[in-house]
Amino acid sequence: MGTKIHASAVVDPKAELADGVEVGPFTVIGPHVKIGRGSVIYNHVTLAGWTTIGAECQIFPGAVVGTPPQDLKYQGEKTTLEVGDQTIIREFATLNPGTALGGGQTKVGAHNLLMAYVHIAHDCRVGDHVIIANSAQLAGHVHVDDGARISGLVAIHHFCHIGRCAFVAGSARLSIDVPPYTLAEGHPARMFGVNVEALKRRGVQPEAIDALKEAFRLLFKKEGPRTEAYEKISALGLDKIPVVEEFVEFAKTTDRGRHGRGLEAQRATVPPEERDGTKTFRLNDDEE
Repeated sequence: MGTKIHASAVVDPKAELADGVEVGPFTVIGPHVKIGRGSVIYNHVTLAGWTTIGAECQIFPGAVVGTPPQDLKYQGEKTTLEVGDQTIIREFATLNPGTALGGGQTKVGAHNLLMAYVHIAHDCRVGDHVIIANSAQLAGHVHVDDGARISGLVAIHHFCHIGRCAFVAGSARLSIDVPPYTLAEGHPARMFGVNVEALKRRGVQPEAIDALKEAFRLLFKKEGPRTEAYEKISALGLDKIPVVEEFVEFAKTTDRGRHGRGLEAQRATVPPEERDGTKTFRLNDDEE
């Protein structure tokens, strides 16, 4: 079906546009940009750097994707930004590539919705089926796992990790990790409870939800050392249930970090080229 490029758009001849790509008026696309089949780039969009956009994406007016990271340590080295298939980037969102010290890559997965004015900073990792609402701001090195929901006006500190299907309430100031299937809210944000609706939507049985609630209570609502809470969870056999096991392993990883952020441990222990999440907590894939 061919590409459709408006006469006023500026597309570098070296850019790679797959079949069916549409480019609107006054959009600028740099030489190292790759755009997948059927994607629509609306008017007044800037695509720069070593940026790869997946198939059937939509990028709305005013978005700036792939310009150099806002990090004084960046010296112009080749780093990348990848956006997965069928992801929607709304008006005036900004996405930056990685830095050498952060592994060299920012990655946004597939089937995501990034609403207006969202900022994804350098070296972030965003999974699939994530929704990030208007004006939410992700600092560098933030990880957001599959199915998470981040509400509007949320500010997320660098190296925070938001677990699978977690929910962060609007206007939160988040400087801690948020374990999978939980809720965080407040300024500063604190753990609030279990994301029951997300668990139900994924078909998790009521008994498993109740077990996760009890594990959450022991870790976040009851006073005493976390080691005692882990021992109690194990003694009750709660960690034999997959969602609880995932929750507990995530919490233990956070405990090994600093300031409530497990990814902080990468700074001293993981070489830059390996800072992609593989040396920290990895999600199970059995529910995907």
